[in-house]
Amino acid sequence: MQTYVLICMIVFFSGFIQGLSGFGAIMLSLPLLALFIDVKVVIPLVGIFGLVIPILLLIKLWKHLDWKKIYPLFLGALPGIPVGVFFLKKFDINTIQLILGIILMTFSIYSLFLKSFNRGLRGRWAYVFGFIGGCIGGALSAAGLAAIVYTSLQTWGKDKTKATLQGFLLASHLVIIILQAVNGLITTIVLWYLLVSLPTLILGTYVGTLFYGRINEDFYKKTMLILLAILGALMIYKS
Repeated sequence: MQTYVLICMIVFFSGFIQGLSGFGAIMLSLPLLALFIDVKVVIPLVGIFGLVIPILLLIKLWKHLDWKKIYPLFLGALPGIPVGVFFLKKFDINTIQLILGIILMTFSIYSLFLKSFNRGLRGRWAYVFGFIGGCIGGALSAAGLAAIVYTSLQTWGKDKTKATLQGFLLASHLVIIILQAVNGLITTIVLWYLLVSLPTLILGTYVGTLFYGRINEDFYKKTMLILLAILGALMIYKS
């Protein structure tokens, strides 16, 4: 029973973080849940979280959703997802996490202290970041990491940034879950943990959205980068 309580607490806080920032639930919950559950159960479980939360968040953000900004990311991700699933089945997960953690921490610290926020990237870069995100998503159920970096480099407002992330996460995680299911990764135990934790995931996401409504644009950007640095540190520690 204590294990289930801890799992629900982790899932609640993960939902809260993504409700607040638009991302982070997967990369926060993945290393923490892996302390109690086998990592090959956790990865498809948090992949389903990555589908549920964007649906909840897009209910309020629908009017800010611009599919023209999402489809290049998604099209780039499609060929990357099966590559990531292959890595998940064949290679060491800890090495993948270590490399990604170092990259995230370096980018976040650099952006926070050495670069201004008003940069912007040309649209064609979305395909590159999408492909990288697809690879990460197939391997770690965290397709949003590359999209987060891409959107943080844009000059969009917080609502458009968050809506773009949720649209991409919704589309990419749907593909990821299908591929993981085809490869036999979504098992009965995965569905059992989903049933146990889903109510706290929904509640945490809702509470996070309440706080999101109270923060300004600049603080939102800084929050994104700080959370990226924390997630990078967690990945390094878990690896």
